[in-house]
Amino acid sequence: MYPDPTRPDATRPDISRPDATRPRGLRGMGRAGELGVLVACAALSAGLLYFGTGLHPIAWLTWAAPLPVLVIAPRTTAVRACLAAMAAWAVGGANMWELQRDRMEVPLPVALLTVVLPAVVAAVAVPLFRALVRRGRLWSAAAVVPAVWVSAEYLVATLTPNGAIWSLAHTQAGVPPVVQLAALTGGWGISFLLTAVPAALAVSAAPLRRAGERPWRVAATALTLALLVAAGGAVRLALAEPYGTERKVALLASRQQDDWAPIDTPRGRERLREVLARVRALPPGTDAVVLPEGGFVTTAADLPLISRPLAALARERRMDVVAGVIVTDTNRNTAMFFPAGGGEPGVYHKQHMVPGVEPYVPGDRMFLRSGTGVAICKDLDFPELARAYRRAGAQVMLLPAWDFDLDGWQHARTTVLRGVENGFWAVRSAANGNLTVSDPYGRVRAETATTGRAPTVLTATVGTGAARTVYTWAGDWFAWLCLALAVLLPASAVLRRRGAE
Repeated sequence: MYPDPTRPDATRPDISRPDATRPRGLRGMGRAGELGVLVACAALSAGLLYFGTGLHPIAWLTWAAPLPVLVIAPRTTAVRACLAAMAAWAVGGANMWELQRDRMEVPLPVALLTVVLPAVVAAVAVPLFRALVRRGRLWSAAAVVPAVWVSAEYLVATLTPNGAIWSLAHTQAGVPPVVQLAALTGGWGISFLLTAVPAALAVSAAPLRRAGERPWRVAATALTLALLVAAGGAVRLALAEPYGTERKVALLASRQQDDWAPIDTPRGRERLREVLARVRALPPGTDAVVLPEGGFVTTAADLPLISRPLAALARERRMDVVAGVIVTDTNRNTAMFFPAGGGEPGVYHKQHMVPGVEPYVPGDRMFLRSGTGVAICKDLDFPELARAYRRAGAQVMLLPAWDFDLDGWQHARTTVLRGVENGFWAVRSAANGNLTVSDPYGRVRAETATTGRAPTVLTATVGTGAARTVYTWAGDWFAWLCLALAVLLPASAVLRRRGAE
């Protein structure tokens, strides 16, 4: 019996009803075979995530990490796809466990959050991807994964004390052509691209397709977009704006773990003498020196024991000096700015603390003088604060910091990304981490790691000119677009299905 050509459903199944045609990718393999493939895909994604994210990410692996789980998702049940996604991201996120628990000693609930939260986001995104593919909504499927992921990154960055530290965008901080996208979209655009490309490739391999659909177009579009971003970034780097007047800066930091000594102790006074001697030995013409976060510990009454010699040294050498000072009785994590021309020192109080580690009272004001801004370590994990500094006129950010050895490279690259987003220089002096100088385009101009109790010194040249960026002006417009897509794409598929019924 031949089909009636006058009937619209005679030549193909109605795929608006997901049960009309079931994906056949794993059927016939048996329960054990299907489970084996599912476990293998989850394990492969977990491995790619483990090495493609975290403290020392291999940048190209990040692009491939979601692909195995996304490829298998339309070929299995929703529950199994959800479990595979959760397992992959939970295992992949274990690459931060040693830092969180052994080095930072954060409370267990906080450490678990860094593992559980990405797994939960993946457990939402992957089943949505599966559902849209099975309904033939291939373009929507390719977009929903990055939309959900970026939405989660943005909400975590704005609503929690963790900031944007776990954003996928930081994995590309060592790839300057790609990271230029942050000047337009913020880091959100990079995270979108990192998840959109594997989602589009998985769509092209989906077993359930709408008649007449050309799924390869989805993958081709995503790959073309990635190439355009890289090419555009290369052009932006080639046309980099001039840097204006050059300034010589010095960064000085040491390993401070287990070497925290108040200024009224012999070790505290010895450390101050070491710092003063190293600063006096800097090359002539040095315009600014940045000391690490928490380099000195004092009470308010003993603060002059630190501020007076540093202020005198700043006047003597005609250089700006930024020093990290913990004031114990006021419970403040402070950066003090001693101007080269003398005068009253500026004071900045750290605004964002490491959850479960820093018990200090947060500040609520920026410090900016003559185009130079001052912030402390984790403050630059928050895109909003960095953008506020640039809007206020900051061209160079001087940043005392304190890392935990393992995260020296990774945390420095968070600051590098903030510099690209807003077009400023970043001079970051980190105890137990890296001394890093980066330009407004994310190129690391100088870097070295602290190596011992004696201060490590790094000198570099920075410009006084900054780059203008769309992100500084427009803010988190791209993140808001992703929030809208994360809601509208699944909703439109549900409404269309109901309309078809």
